[in-house]
Amino acid sequence: MKEKAVLKAALPPAAEPINRLIQEFNKLPGIGVKSAQRLAYYLLRASPEQARLLAEAILSVKQEITLCFTCCNVTDTNPCPICANPERDHSRVCIVEQPQDILAIEHTHAYKGLYHVLHGAISPTEGVGDGDIHIRELLERLKSGQVIEVVLATNANLEGEQTAMYLNRLIAPLGIKVTRIARGLPFGSELEYADDVTLTRAFEGRQEL
Repeated sequence: MKEKAVLKAALPPAAEPINRLIQEFNKLPGIGVKSAQRLAYYLLRASPEQARLLAEAILSVKQEITLCFTCCNVTDTNPCPICANPERDHSRVCIVEQPQDILAIEHTHAYKGLYHVLHGAISPTEGVGDGDIHIRELLERLKSGQVIEVVLATNANLEGEQTAMYLNRLIAPLGIKVTRIARGLPFGSELEYADDVTLTRAFEGRQEL
């Protein structure tokens, strides 16, 4: 409430609906007050049809998107298009922290297997344990015996490394090859922001743990 009061005090006089829209935009990551104001006034000038399409797109994401029951990626079909694709290599599973990491990897065309999305990483300092991310679903997948390699593509930071080592301890006894994408990614970086060349080299140079 205090932050909201501070924001309202910082806003110039405007109609309440405009201020409400600015406040909502300002809650988005990377959107400051100035950017929120520009977006709000852009929508004010936009046609009713354009505003309606934006509102419908936002609502449809919340109403229609679910998690793939195989890989836990976000999808509007089950299984998701990647899991349902017979041309993918179903014997390899790449583990990532977030759905947007899949977009980054797919853009390189360096990997043709399947994925598993954890939706986070183990972080004791933030109270995130192994039961808070989708590890149980991963272990259930691996029981099928179809997977011969698991590629650990968690982020190259402390939480990502902790998660990778924990998963290796769980998966290695199953007789499945466990690899980690190579150190083409600088420590402390996030997969989502890596360029294509860096990601391609990281996949080509992955090593068995």
